[in-house]
Amino acid sequence: MKIQVIGAGSWGLALARLLAHNGHDVWLWCRDEDDPDQLRATRRSPFFMPHVALPDTVEVVRETAPDVDVAVFAVPSHAMRDVVAAHTFSPDTIRISVAKGIENDTLMRMTEVIQSVAGPVPVVALSGPSHAEEVAQDKPAMIVAAGEDEAVCCSIQECFNSDTFRVYTSSDLTGVELGGALKNVIAIAAGACDGFELGDNAKAALITRGLAEIARLGSALGANPLTFAGLSGMGDLIVTCDSRHSRNRSLGERIARGETLDTILGGSPMVAEGVRTTKSAYALAQKTGIEMPITYQVYRTLFEGADPREAIAALMQREPKPERE
Repeated sequence: MKIQVIGAGSWGLALARLLAHNGHDVWLWCRDEDDPDQLRATRRSPFFMPHVALPDTVEVVRETAPDVDVAVFAVPSHAMRDVVAAHTFSPDTIRISVAKGIENDTLMRMTEVIQSVAGPVPVVALSGPSHAEEVAQDKPAMIVAAGEDEAVCCSIQECFNSDTFRVYTSSDLTGVELGGALKNVIAIAAGACDGFELGDNAKAALITRGLAEIARLGSALGANPLTFAGLSGMGDLIVTCDSRHSRNRSLGERIARGETLDTILGGSPMVAEGVRTTKSAYALAQKTGIEMPITYQVYRTLFEGADPREAIAALMQREPKPERE
């Protein structure tokens, strides 16, 4: 296949490398800020995973590649709308989102954003427990390719499958995207657990109850509840809440240790998607009337100046109730 990967951050680099090793023709679109000339010359990014070398077959470009079969949008969720608008492809080109977020103003999932800009084009979401740092080292990973067209999903499954990267398919596009986005909010809370050294019991409970509220909201928005027991739900939630690679977990840990949100965000080129997604998740909970107590406390901590220790107390002192309602 002819494939353009749009975005030369960690995930874009890892996927461009994977796809090139799978034998595809790959063009990697790179912003001027990411120094495409150096990336082209050295095959390494000076900003993201500098230990990872791009195959020589990957073309580093600053323009939209013509006549591609697949366009992979590996950009932060808040940039998705503008980036999609800047790249015009054939109506038959399959657009893939690997961003895990929900747009703040519209509350759209990323594939909805793509179609709102590009029209009724084929779209797929790739999601699951798959840190770029490990994928780029050929460590085993499994993800889900979700979309409404089974044939399209199967073609993407075949495109990405390798000896170390296994792809499943799903028709539950809503559930797969919501699971990938909302787990970042819970991961911020999990990081706070680490920062306060609350122990394994507290963190396991937080992850479990976090999954419960993700599934509640997802079901209200039309997702299959069983999706959240899969790779894009429970799988991604576990890795994001526990991994040293997780930007969202790290952010929560640093907040618990006294750093401000502005300081954390201003000190790294990496994007912690959970910050913006917390706003969207809170808005969706308000809109649907779904109870999301962990999300609410993360929102209060990030945007209303609440003390995270008080947030923990508020969660523990909630009215007793059955585990499953």
